Amino acid sequence: MQASQEPATATGPVRRFITPGHVPQAQTLGELREKIDSLDEQIVALLAQRALCVRDATRFKLDAFQVSAPERQAAVFARVRALAAPHESGFPGLPDIVESAYRTLVAGFIAGEGRFFHDTELIQP
Repeated sequence: MQASQEPATATGPVRRFITPGHVPQAQTLGELREKIDSLDEQIVALLAQRALCVRDATRFKLDAFQVSAPERQAAVFARVRALAAPHESGFPGLPDIVESAYRTLVAGFIAGEGRFFHDTELIQP
């Protein structure tokens, strides 16, 4: 087997974990990739829903500082780390990965919300 080739997707595994407790998620790499693709579809759909909420949140903010909401950002990062922590035994380092992903997501959402902010007007009492 040459290491420079992509792995076969229709055959069984060529390696096994030496630590006890591993629970296989599929019988072939192809099956795993199908599961991953399905999860990606769900994740993207949820991110699109989150984006709509972020866009709507613009209506409640008075200025750029409120758009960036640094205290809220810190709370979100702490919350997602805590949500990931119980799953770390299956994938060590998961809280770091989740926090890093959320930092990137939130930065993008804040940039988008900043653009939406310019498409709003203050409601006069």
